[in-house]
Amino acid sequence: MSKRHLNCGYVPLVDSAPLIIARELKFASDEGLDLNLLRQPSWAALRDLLALGHLDAAHMLSPMPIAMTLGLSGVTCRIDAPMVLSVNGDVFGVSSELAGRMRANGWSGAFHDPLGTAAHLMSAATGPLRVGVPFPFSMHRLLFEYWFAGIDTGVPEFEIITTPPPLMADKVGQGELDMFVVGEPWGSVAVDRAAGELILPGRAIWAVSPEKVLGLRHDWVEEHPDVTGRLMRAIYRAADWLDTPDNQPLACEILSRSEHLDLPDEAIDRALSGNIVTRPGAPAQSVPGFLKFQRGAATFPWRSQAAWISAQIARIHGIDPQDTIAKGQSVFRPDLYRQHLGGAGVDLPGASAKVEGAMRNRTAVASRHGHMILAADAFFDGQIFDF
Repeated sequence: MSKRHLNCGYVPLVDSAPLIIARELKFASDEGLDLNLLRQPSWAALRDLLALGHLDAAHMLSPMPIAMTLGLSGVTCRIDAPMVLSVNGDVFGVSSELAGRMRANGWSGAFHDPLGTAAHLMSAATGPLRVGVPFPFSMHRLLFEYWFAGIDTGVPEFEIITTPPPLMADKVGQGELDMFVVGEPWGSVAVDRAAGELILPGRAIWAVSPEKVLGLRHDWVEEHPDVTGRLMRAIYRAADWLDTPDNQPLACEILSRSEHLDLPDEAIDRALSGNIVTRPGAPAQSVPGFLKFQRGAATFPWRSQAAWISAQIARIHGIDPQDTIAKGQSVFRPDLYRQHLGGAGVDLPGASAKVEGAMRNRTAVASRHGHMILAADAFFDGQIFDF
């Protein structure tokens, strides 16, 4: 029987791994899918190709489908996110020059201290900070602006500069950026090229932030329910495989291939292992939960997470928060997750939304199979979000 051909776009990041592994380890083929992965040079290119129907599916920044549905990013197009592809995985970094000034002012290089690091960053800033993010509607930008909004005084002015992830290290090294927020392995690339230093993992701002999602056009989902389910099941199997520590060496070898990320194994291993080298020649710092694919219900599309994303978009862009949240939270589709993965034996949480930031420790919640353990999801400032 011939397989169903699917064109799926991705940007070369470690968190594209569920799609790559679904193809390379035949999980997609087992579901009767011929998954054609199309590497994209930027998030804008991927967005446009999905909206215009040249892609069937896409590896997307979690705020992208919300912004597209709201008509805030390029062509207005209703996009569904039926599952999360990855949680966390971002790093904050600064140029080597700025890191030197921070260290001269007493910064220890601590990698887990948002408030202390912010104080040293502010004291070292000599003017507006030029901050590179991969896309205007990205978790990178939302985490950065949430961090700065939570600092009481002395926040320097900043300019957000959109920079594709593979170009981030070059722009920092060329003196065009003072600071950057990017997904791995591109922060590690900046360190390896001695262009910058890493100052925080993204999870230091929000301990469980949905970083990438599977993006599908709403009309395509309506027309192809069976194919949607098959794709989701293949990706779930890949995410489960990726979160098994013994599989990390093979995962690094597959992702490093020229047709995928085309980078050395060791740069990719840092994200998968959570052992992050923050400056040239320094020992790695361990960041538990640095990047997750499946454990702790990582693939579940919580409507409350979409609501938080929508609230941040509304604040940044000065638009009505209630309307933005109402429309934005509907983009995440736990109903599709339950429909297509429940029958495959996947454990399902009893609720589709939660109070974000309320769990300070690992917490058992009701689920179909009994008790599901969710990771602590605290925000750095202790706030909670209940929409």
